[in-house]
Amino acid sequence: MNEDHKTKAAGEDPQDLIPKLFKAEYSNLVAVLCNFYGFKNIQQAEDIVSEAFIQAMKTWSHKGIPDNPKAWLRKVATNKSTDYYRRNKLQNEKIFPNYKSQISGEVQAPVFNESVIQDSQLKTIFAVCHPALSIDSQICLALRILSGFNIDEIATALLSNKESINKKLYRGKKKLKEINPDIDLLDGSDLGDRIDGVLRILYLIFNEGYYRTQAEQAISQDLCWEAMRLALMLTQQKSTNLARVHALIALMCFHASRLNSRIGAEGQLLLLDQQDRSHWDSNLITKGQQYLNQSARGARVSKYHLEAAIAYWHTTDSEDKWNNVLRLYNKLLQLEYSPYTALNRTFAYAKSHSPEKALKEALKLKLDDHHLYHSLIAELYHMIGDKKKQIKHLDQAIGLASNPHEIELLNQKKKDLHR
Repeated sequence: MNEDHKTKAAGEDPQDLIPKLFKAEYSNLVAVLCNFYGFKNIQQAEDIVSEAFIQAMKTWSHKGIPDNPKAWLRKVATNKSTDYYRRNKLQNEKIFPNYKSQISGEVQAPVFNESVIQDSQLKTIFAVCHPALSIDSQICLALRILSGFNIDEIATALLSNKESINKKLYRGKKKLKEINPDIDLLDGSDLGDRIDGVLRILYLIFNEGYYRTQAEQAISQDLCWEAMRLALMLTQQKSTNLARVHALIALMCFHASRLNSRIGAEGQLLLLDQQDRSHWDSNLITKGQQYLNQSARGARVSKYHLEAAIAYWHTTDSEDKWNNVLRLYNKLLQLEYSPYTALNRTFAYAKSHSPEKALKEALKLKLDDHHLYHSLIAELYHMIGDKKKQIKHLDQAIGLASNPHEIELLNQKKKDLHR
């Protein structure tokens, strides 16, 4: 393959290029290999792709970067995969005389082109989000296999450690090997049930990036963008291009439009009413509106439809904004009750009716061990004008919060009371 190489151009260094390529190509290669050889061979697929990247680092550092690095990687991955399975077949035939390989005749090579990659990625989403796997394993596998995050990045993103992440990945791969999910499931009758599980995982990944609970960094935008990319992938095939998929994408667009305005100049977390709206991404808001409109074509109203509609109203200054938000929260609670949804509803109730009535509703929730509960109660007392009780609940919120940005925000509220 010497003819594929050239002298390294100025500024082109394998040390810089390979991490970028890993992000872009790792998931493509693994997805194709898994779909070609079966998901029971997911670890072997990862090993083959990792070996291809190791070879790239060694070869490119010595001979220079090839003209088409992606094509070079795909060719090496193809060669390594056929070598691996040919070697494995021969080894098993020697050890077990009666061994019957699933691969008959000459070992065929996987094909890497954009159509195959797109189809493989889509099927892989359903495989790694299989309901037989734990939620934690699904999230870790999605970030590893579909998004190309390394172990350190996953641990950081999920506020965990390498050992814990490796265990979750190991258990997930072991389970995938046991069930060896059907790669043609996109044509199966269980698609409706399975896609709800996939959407749940993408929703959790996005929220993990958007609502950080403990990390020094209040927002992890990489997780948000990855969740959006994977959700958009579902729209590329007719069987998965469903109304609730569009609703989830709309929700992500509305929230993502505010990513760059949620953190202030000094790194402090900014609430919605503190944000500079001129910094909101108007293109993402427009995209969100388009996806929300497209989601209306379905007969089923999902929680993503309702949450996206709530997020939409937060981008407006309409006079009936809070009445609409309250109405949507009422529907959301009827569809899927959550005490934290009920908590958010009380703020909308305070805005549309009165803080006194909202406070009575909020106190009934009795979420005394959660900082957001006390933060909201403090805000309602602020609306009523009871400074003493506001400070009391701010102190309780500060004691329960773990995110330093949120603690700083709550402390700043206390300081403002004494001015």
